[in-house]
Amino acid sequence: MLNILIVFYSKHGMTEKIAEKIAQGVRTTRCNAILRTVPDIYENVIQKNHPRSRYQFVSKEDLEECSGIILGSPAYFGSIAAPLKYFIDQTIDLWLKGTLINKPVSFFTSADTMHGGHETTIFSMMLPFFHHGAIVVGIPYSEICLQNTLTGGSPYGLSHFNGIDGGNSLSKSEIVLAKSMGKRISEISLKMES
Repeated sequence: MLNILIVFYSKHGMTEKIAEKIAQGVRTTRCNAILRTVPDIYENVIQKNHPRSRYQFVSKEDLEECSGIILGSPAYFGSIAAPLKYFIDQTIDLWLKGTLINKPVSFFTSADTMHGGHETTIFSMMLPFFHHGAIVVGIPYSEICLQNTLTGGSPYGLSHFNGIDGGNSLSKSEIVLAKSMGKRISEISLKMES
């Protein structure tokens, strides 16, 4: 079975919840969902533990061993969270080796405000993977929930509006889109392996 790596940073838990729904979609195929997080960075010091998450920290070996990648970050001022960006910036050796060339990759985000930079955060996550030669995969409009959702989602990747107080739970449409994203990356990875 192929491994689909779901890497996320989640400070308050919503991005992690989305990652878990994506993993459910991966598991509907003949692929394993490997969930990983990244350590917090405070005052330029990487934390050795992550008390808020039960998932292991991602390693570069995880990137090498997977067949597809899905990344998630909260929207911080319309961009990727520093801890996830810090990890991505450490992958220059993989870029030099061409490790991620032709691996399908997709993205998701959550933001506290309706106009908190959902799409720009997804774009900021995409950029390094264009350089890596990965195949960027979005959500097609054949997904009916993408056409009907009022709470999150875009053709660029999945998004969620948390609300200022973080009280907005995932909508039915967002859950469907999350599972669909996991299944889509898995199916593309399986086709590329055959």
